[in-house]
Amino acid sequence: MRKSRKRLLLEILAIVLFLAYMIPFFIILINAAKPTMEIIVDPLSLPDNPTQLIENVEDVLTSDTVRYVSSFVSSVIITVVSVGLLVLISSMAAWVLVRTKTKLSNAIFMVFVAAIIIPFQVVMFPLISWFFNIEQTLGINNTPFQLLGNYPGIIFAYLGFGSSLSIFLYHGFIKGIPLELEEAAIIDGCTRIQVIFRVIMPVIVPGMVTVLAFAFINCWNEYLLSFTLYTNSYKFPLSVGLHYMIGEFNIDFGALAAGTIIALIPPLALFGYVQRYLVHGLSSGAVKG
Repeated sequence: MRKSRKRLLLEILAIVLFLAYMIPFFIILINAAKPTMEIIVDPLSLPDNPTQLIENVEDVLTSDTVRYVSSFVSSVIITVVSVGLLVLISSMAAWVLVRTKTKLSNAIFMVFVAAIIIPFQVVMFPLISWFFNIEQTLGINNTPFQLLGNYPGIIFAYLGFGSSLSIFLYHGFIKGIPLELEEAAIIDGCTRIQVIFRVIMPVIVPGMVTVLAFAFINCWNEYLLSFTLYTNSYKFPLSVGLHYMIGEFNIDFGALAAGTIIALIPPLALFGYVQRYLVHGLSSGAVKG
């Protein structure tokens, strides 16, 4: 009887938490189908004319300020390249740190772990200054390889800021893989690179999915660093494009909400696809080793 009551209370708590988390999404959804004045008067009311959603979507897609399609493509390019490199490089780095049994490798791993708690805002402006100095030293400003206001710079930054958590998660997975499995592959003629791609990566797929999901969300939703790097560039990602909808004296709240809803589609689709791997990946990576 006590177990059934406890289970009922937990289910009620879960429902309450779910509703609490869904309130912001619900507010954005109903306001995406309302004009700005209706939102200002009563942001919590249901829309009088739901077809206003179509007009708001058209406004945000055709806005010369937001350049929604272009910024959406920029976000896709930045996110796909950043996440792909992060998943690949972090897994290889974690494998080296696990299999290299030295004090130096342990110290390097602890540095990565410690870096997780450092907010990137602390090093954001020094990073921008460093990018500027590199451009001046190498003479790559105003070229496709420039770091400020261009894809290479933001991708490099995301790779650096995301590597700490990624290596930490991979480290737990790889420590649970028997070393004999790799030795058997080497005896069969595999090189060390082949061991990584043919033995290690197929085994740590849940961990790769976990890293991919977290890295995707961080890259897709990140705003502050993107806004700082792309102040004088037209290659800004979607988060910066949505910011430009906020004018000095005028804000189209309906179009802003509609643009936010469209921006939510890729991460929601990704989480819907990988959710069955996500919890397993987090728990497995946490308890191994």
